[in-house]
Amino acid sequence: MEKLVVGIAQWLPAPGSPGENLEVALAHIGELAGRGCRLVVLPELWPVGLYPRTFRDDLAAGAEPLSGSRAAALSQAARDHGVWLAAGSMPEAAAGGVYNTAPLFAPSGALIAAHRKCHLYTALGEHRAFLPGASLTVCDAGELGTVGVSICFDGDFPEVARTMRRRGARLVLHPSAYERAAESWWDTLYPANALANGQWWILANQCGCAGPVTYLGGSCIVSPDGAVVVAAGRAAEGETPPPELLIAEIDLASGLERADRESSALWLDVRPELHTT
Repeated sequence: MEKLVVGIAQWLPAPGSPGENLEVALAHIGELAGRGCRLVVLPELWPVGLYPRTFRDDLAAGAEPLSGSRAAALSQAARDHGVWLAAGSMPEAAAGGVYNTAPLFAPSGALIAAHRKCHLYTALGEHRAFLPGASLTVCDAGELGTVGVSICFDGDFPEVARTMRRRGARLVLHPSAYERAAESWWDTLYPANALANGQWWILANQCGCAGPVTYLGGSCIVSPDGAVVVAAGRAAEGETPPPELLIAEIDLASGLERADRESSALWLDVRPELHTT
């Protein structure tokens, strides 16, 4: 695929309202598809929000297995609109507890990957609410190539991006609920990940005030040379901007070719023996 039209939906979901949030997500998917997007990306935990004061109750109201009605509706949306759907992340009810899980649906509606968040952000108490995933996720996504899927805090670790690169991922889909308080991390880590590993990164973030926490917004696409190609607006502290749909056409192949030509020393000249002891 030479050109790919990408759509990112950025908004602040309602707390404890999984039905309402699903309606909003499906509307965003339909609008982005109608505006020509082939890949649609949603933010982290949009079914329930991430409101610290009510999160346990919200989570209980919104956790479902991947075989449940929410995933079925998302699969149907991918099929109806003929899009690749990186459906953000959602609370997955499973044996033993709940995972924070990011599904990826093909245009056929098939579920081709489901990444369970591995790195739980203790500052927001995620380790008390979720089970940690046990592996990173890289998959063959047809015309998109080899794709990595990570969730928010996962991507803050350079080892995650590098491991996905070693497994062949040149495009990373990254739903987030990233705080305004960590804005400098957002602006520094992800361009660095992209440059150091010759990867496209597509980041969809929540945006707005959820009680004591303001989610940054700033959803963006980062090219393999570390440049931010396009970005959504950001929330000021205590502010909740209106939802934003970000659309951009990117040339996947030429970006990767340029990275291989100009930056490949960053991953080809590494000395693994220095990192094993």
